[in-house]
Amino acid sequence: MQFIKQWQYMLLLCTGLFFALSSCDNDKTPEPDPLSITSINPTTAPLGGTITITGTSFEATPANNTVTFSGNAQAQVLTATPTQLVVTVPAGAQNGPITVRTTTTPTPVSSPSATPFERGLRPVVTVQGSISANTTWNPNNIYLLRGYVYVTNNAVLTIQPGTIIKGAGRDQDPEGQNRGGTLIVERGSRLEAAGTAQQPIVFTSSRPAGQRSFGDWGGIVLIGRAPANQGTNRVFEGGIRGNISTEAVANDNSGTLSYVRIEFPGIALSATPNSEINGLTMYQVGSGTTINNVQVSYSGDDAYEWFGGTVNCRNLISLRAFDDDFDTDWGYVGRVQSGVILRDPNVADQSGSCAFESDNFDPGEPATGPNVGLPLTQPIFTNVSAFGVSGTPSTAQTSNGSGAFRAAMHLRRNTAISIYNSVMAGWPEGLRLEGAATLANATAGRMDLAGITLANVVTTSTTAVRGAGNITNAQTQEYFLATARRNSVVASTDIATLLLNAQNFNLTAPNFLPGSGSPLLVVADAVTGGKLADPFFQPAPYRGAFGTTDWTAGWANFDPQNTNYDR
Repeated sequence: MQFIKQWQYMLLLCTGLFFALSSCDNDKTPEPDPLSITSINPTTAPLGGTITITGTSFEATPANNTVTFSGNAQAQVLTATPTQLVVTVPAGAQNGPITVRTTTTPTPVSSPSATPFERGLRPVVTVQGSISANTTWNPNNIYLLRGYVYVTNNAVLTIQPGTIIKGAGRDQDPEGQNRGGTLIVERGSRLEAAGTAQQPIVFTSSRPAGQRSFGDWGGIVLIGRAPANQGTNRVFEGGIRGNISTEAVANDNSGTLSYVRIEFPGIALSATPNSEINGLTMYQVGSGTTINNVQVSYSGDDAYEWFGGTVNCRNLISLRAFDDDFDTDWGYVGRVQSGVILRDPNVADQSGSCAFESDNFDPGEPATGPNVGLPLTQPIFTNVSAFGVSGTPSTAQTSNGSGAFRAAMHLRRNTAISIYNSVMAGWPEGLRLEGAATLANATAGRMDLAGITLANVVTTSTTAVRGAGNITNAQTQEYFLATARRNSVVASTDIATLLLNAQNFNLTAPNFLPGSGSPLLVVADAVTGGKLADPFFQPAPYRGAFGTTDWTAGWANFDPQNTNYDR
């Protein structure tokens, strides 16, 4: 009997062990996905271009992946994750499938036969260092900027209509300084980039469609000889070589930018203040320069920044900038007519993003420095449409940015900017007027803000227009809301009365033309005369950038993220 009990006990023990082992076997780590390629994007790219390969079980270390194009051409792997490889199309690449093998899976796998790779017809020409003789770029090539590229020695760089120029990322800086590709036109040299509405010139990211982002590369920097209120000890931002000039040639000519798009620029070089490159940066650019029909999209810093100078501009677009859209400093005194700003409501900078940020210089009060703050920053802007968010404006940090929206106009540090016949909608504040010297410029007429409609800012004018620093809200409102200035504040609940286009805030396919009967189109409500009598300004008797004609049509691109520039 005792023997039977022992036998039963052993049987139960063995059964328990069996189920325990079976259970452990069921908990085994699943086998990893096999190495595979599910897609390539784009399917057409030139030699030297980049493509993204999507799949499974790639190695996270680029060197552990071997990518081979038809023609037995091995590609350089720029970046790698387990599901994505970004590679350069190698010399000798032919049409056909692409294969990938890894150190853990040495047997190669091929890309889908339904979408074979096709080599683009335009080769990539790498540009680095200096351009010191007259040079022409044409649309038969794609040009890749690596690191800081200087146009120097009084050279002229001519870019023909339809040409594509790409900016390489930090990792391709030939000097190892971690600088994204940037085109810098030095004093005395010129950039002649005259595109057409049918064939705009495009500066864009070197990353493939779908992989682009803010600050993929540096941008364009123009440096001239026009006046500024800084001494020669003032260096350029972002580590650009050189200093401010005291030559003060008001009609200096840095060339032409016409029908030009600048996409995904604005790189931050470090966490140090003033170490960024803007989309289009203008240092002392003179009035002999032509700038019209320019679009800056997805800039990682400001879209446009004028540091002194006298250059006049027309038809400017700022799309989804990270920081400010129009930033004026250091005594800029040019004229700008017609500009449209469209913001991504989820993206703003840690400094607080504004449509207009205007300073004389920092510190600007009291006026000090080598030129006692002269010339004042005193540009004239007219016919600007600035659209922040279509919903309720908020000062909370944006979901994909590092900061929050601040004001449609932040005017401070002794600026004397003038803004006319404009509409600005969707900022937490409409106007922030900061500093006693700034208010003095306003009351003395050096600054002039007139014919401006602020909409969907806040529910009342009490906080839509405010003072800052040692200026009270009441002082700012007394100036801005004076009847003679013909400014207005439209509450959020009444924004429909403006008859904005239903597609006004569409981020990839906007239509900015106001509806028929919009109060923005009432001729009698547009201010005229005074500073607007300057011969540069064309008649535009309406508020905002658009009357009945869409000047962005044909050449602007509001969806550059998904545009294939390699065909």
